[in-house]
Amino acid sequence: MVFLVMNPETAIHIDKLRVQYGRFVAVDGLELEIRKGELFGLLGPNGAGKSTTIRVLIGQRRPTGGAVRVLGRDIVREWAQVKPLFGYVPDRENHFEEFTGRRNLEFFADLYGVPRLRVRDCLRMVELDDSGDTAVGAYSLGMRRKLLLARAMLHEPRVLYLDEPTANLDIHSAEVVHRILRERVAAGATVVLTTHDMDEVEKICDRVGIVCKGKLVALDSPLNLRSAHTERKADVVAADGTRRTFDLTADADRQALAEVVRSGTAVSLKTREFDFHATFLKLTGQSFD
Repeated sequence: MVFLVMNPETAIHIDKLRVQYGRFVAVDGLELEIRKGELFGLLGPNGAGKSTTIRVLIGQRRPTGGAVRVLGRDIVREWAQVKPLFGYVPDRENHFEEFTGRRNLEFFADLYGVPRLRVRDCLRMVELDDSGDTAVGAYSLGMRRKLLLARAMLHEPRVLYLDEPTANLDIHSAEVVHRILRERVAAGATVVLTTHDMDEVEKICDRVGIVCKGKLVALDSPLNLRSAHTERKADVVAADGTRRTFDLTADADRQALAEVVRSGTAVSLKTREFDFHATFLKLTGQSFD
């Protein structure tokens, strides 16, 4: 039997992971290391394999091949030891509608074996303490999403998986979720999320992994992705309506642009902004939807 040798700073080690549904290969030899204390974004178009990867991590899908270890434990052979280590926020709700928010959390607190006082803390954390005694059936979509996060936080997991954590949240509630996730990371936990919000990726993720057709096609920090894929060009409109584009990587173009600015003939000057959607399209050949 072969055992993976893990870096002690690695929280999740995915080694040549392969998952098949019949003849369809959803994940094709995926290799990835996610560090302890990291907020990691897993991105990909529909059918890319990211959801299947998450299903493997939470024990809903058994690997066809390869291996996955979470905090040093094999996800198949040592599942009983892996399961208490993580919390999971699904993209679809599965609350008890007739229960109050508090009773929902108390049910899971009892399953986790944590004191019910923790329910009060988690309701307060997601700003649901004033509506904790209201039936979940009366909750808004945003309140339901925050209750899912509160549930996942009950046992203070060392690893947290989230699928579209800020979907249907207003700006303030999304900020609350971001703050909670950053606090968890600062405390040493590892957070893995999927999201379609490119602003969210740039704002809170330490690193991003982009998957397509079951393979990893890019892995870097949002800043490095921005630096590597931003077009270094400037578009200038002159007073007479003439339009010119200057390549900021070329000495001659930089000098020419400086002369235009010096002459005062430019009425508009814009550098090209990083476009995550365009970058995603270039890396994967597919749009991000």
